[in-house]
Order: sequence, then C-alpha cells, then structure tokens
Amino acid sequence: MARFKRGLDIDQGLLLPPSLRDWLPEDHLAWFIKDAVDELDIDKLVDAYRVCGKGELPYHPRMMLRVLIYAYATGTFSSRKIESQLRDSVAFRVLAENQVPGHRSIRRFRANHLEQFSDLFAQVVKMAAEAGLARIGTLAIDGSKLKANASKHKAMSYARMKEEEEQLEREIAAIMRLAQEKDEGEDVEFGPDFRGDELPEELRRREERLARIRAAKARLEKRKAEEAQAADEAKKAQAESEGREPPRERPGARKMPKGEPKPKDQENFTDPDSRIMKTSTGFEQCYNVQIAVDGDSRLIVANVVNNCASDAGQLIPVIEAAMENTGLPANQVLADAGYRKEEDLAVLEAAGIDAYIALGREGKDAREPGEQNEATQRMREKLGTEEGRERYRQRKHVAEPPFGWLKSILGFRGFSLRGLSKVAAELNLVALALNLRRMKGMTSA
Repeated sequence: MARFKRGLDIDQGLLLPPSLRDWLPEDHLAWFIKDAVDELDIDKLVDAYRVCGKGELPYHPRMMLRVLIYAYATGTFSSRKIESQLRDSVAFRVLAENQVPGHRSIRRFRANHLEQFSDLFAQVVKMAAEAGLARIGTLAIDGSKLKANASKHKAMSYARMKEEEEQLEREIAAIMRLAQEKDEGEDVEFGPDFRGDELPEELRRREERLARIRAAKARLEKRKAEEAQAADEAKKAQAESEGREPPRERPGARKMPKGEPKPKDQENFTDPDSRIMKTSTGFEQCYNVQIAVDGDSRLIVANVVNNCASDAGQLIPVIEAAMENTGLPANQVLADAGYRKEEDLAVLEAAGIDAYIALGREGKDAREPGEQNEATQRMREKLGTEEGRERYRQRKHVAEPPFGWLKSILGFRGFSLRGLSKVAAELNLVALALNLRRMKGMTSA
C-alpha cells in the first residue's frame, strides 16, 4: 500500500499558537509592505482617534494601513473584497495580525483619513530618495484619463436641463390642479374637516427630480461664470506682461451671454466634479491624472489629478510637486506635446532645467511657433538636433510603464471614490502602493 505525507488534523487544537512568520516566505511582498509602513510617521493619523471613551476599541491604524496598502498593491480596491481576503488570504491575515475588520471598518478608515494619504505618499517617495532608489536626474511627465465612479449617462446638457425644468414645472402645476379639484370634491363628499396628509407619490417624484436638476443647473452656471472670470483675468495678466492694453470685446461678438453655459455643456448628477473626456475607448466620465516618473527607478515621485481634459498648464505643478516630495532638483524633464506651452517652457529655462517637450505629435509636423514665442522656438531648435531627439526618445520608456502597471497589473482603471478631493486622495494611495511594490522588486534584484 502506498504511503503519503500526512498533514495536521483540522480538528486537533494547538497547544501553542503558531508563528505568523512561518506562514509566508521571507521575500513575500507582505513583509516588505509591513516593514515600510512600520517606518512611516503616522502620528497625525493616530491623533485622529479619541484618547478615551466608551465603546469598542478601534483597530490599530498602522495595521489598517498595512492591509489597505497591500490591498491596493495587489489589485483589491473594494472594502467588501478586502474583508473577504482577510478571511481567505494568508498574506492579508498576517498583515492584519490575524484580525478580521469588517468592510464597514475598512471603508470608514479609508474615508476618515483621506487627507493623510498625500503625506504618506510623500514619505514613501522621500524614503526611496534617501535609499538612493529615486534621484530624479531625469523626470518624465505623462498624463492619462482614468474613469470616474460615475456613468456618462447620468449627465445632462444645459439645454436638456432647461427643457426638463420647464416640463417638470408644467407637470407639477397640472398635478397640483388635479389635487385641488380632488380636494374640492372631497370637501363636498366628506365635509371641510377631512384631511389627507400624504403628498401624492407622483408629485413627490417630480419635485425631487426638479430639485436635482435645478441644483445641477446652478452648479453648471456657477462653474461657467467662474471659468469666464478666470479667462478674463488671464487675458488681462497676459496683456499687462506684454505691455499692451487688454483686448476689448466687440459688442454682439458673443452668441451666448458671457459666463452662461453653452447648450451642450454638461453636468453629472453622480459625481459633479468629473467631466466627460475623450479616451481610447470613446468618451467617458473621467478625471485627468498627471504623474512624474523618476528616470532611473520608474517610481512615481509626484501625482496630480484634475477635471480638465487638457494637459496644457499641468507641467510646472507636477514638477514642483516632484522636487518637493524628494527634496531633490530636477535636472532634465521629458514630456509630450500635450504639455506644450510658451509660459511653461520659459519657466523651465529660467529654472535651469534641461527640458525636452515635444511640439507636435510623433510622425507629424508641428505648427511653426510665432515670433513672440521665443522659448518655443528654442525648444524646436533643441529637438531638431540628434542629441535632442535621442533624449526625448527616453520619455516613452520612462513615463508610460507606470500607467500600464496601474491599469493592467493592479487593474486600477477607475476611481472608487467620488469628488475631486477624494479622488486625489485615492490616487495618492494607489501610487504609494505601486511604489512599494516597485521598490520591493528593486531591492530583491
């Protein structure tokens, strides 16, 4: 009769508790994340908890942070799926110290400490810089559209809002007339003292929809008015810097009143901060994400998210964030044509940063810069040299892989949270997790 290895009897109790160190190999990602999180300064996060009081004790924030970062580093973003992993996965159980926080606890922890993720991301970047893993001698900038936690079908154009508002007002008025006629008939049948306190269901639905449309319409009108004011101030500042009078608008030149939304301008009911943007799969409800990537390590050293579909004007903020996070200067910057902007190129020249910014799409001739765009002309000359073209070719190999890792390896193709501030916090969390995963691979090599 054949003989086989025998395992433990699952019904046999253990006299001594097992060591969690025996559950995972020494080079497992979970140990690296545990050690990294243990080095982070989380005093601000701990201070958010009350010192004393009645009720059940909270889970330790460092343990919750380990679990959350490991979850994002392994492509698990749902709080319910994280709870499931805490029951089924050895690595999750090790990081949780054999505790099983429920999905509500996980969700509350993430929601209550969103503002801390930016500082924690910066700490990990500084940790990499101090270890010599990130030097930002060469910094590559890239942007990508990531889906918002909202459907584009839950958006409505300004023209449709006005039509719906008028239609609902007519329907509500008609229902009110019918209700009045019914009341008068009931007064005759039952007497004037009869009363019905329930608001008709049909009327309540229409009033709620009307309120939502009016709120979205007001948000859109406010946003467009602010954008118009900001554009006027930018034109005025540009004219003053060039020593000329601000341009005056000709009477009757506008088809729409200044600051009023255009008929096709849209507002989303689910996530008002998100915008419809063009992606490789068509138009989607998205946010625009910018990252700065270290040329040697491919670590994300800075990230910025906004709801503007264009990358123009985003170059300087993300470079400044990278230098602040690492405490190191950026010597060379690479970016594609989406970041082309005369003012930004001039700022980079003044800062002594050797920049290589494409002026047109690859394989197509860029438009000739005007005589007043001196920085752009100098950039064109630089990119026209063999050395300039060779240096710019590095951009694709440096800037684009992290987005591929985010989307294809981690499966992070869209945000779980809603609202620009919450989305920015979640981006810091997933970038932090990706960096730790990348650092683990670098230190193991």
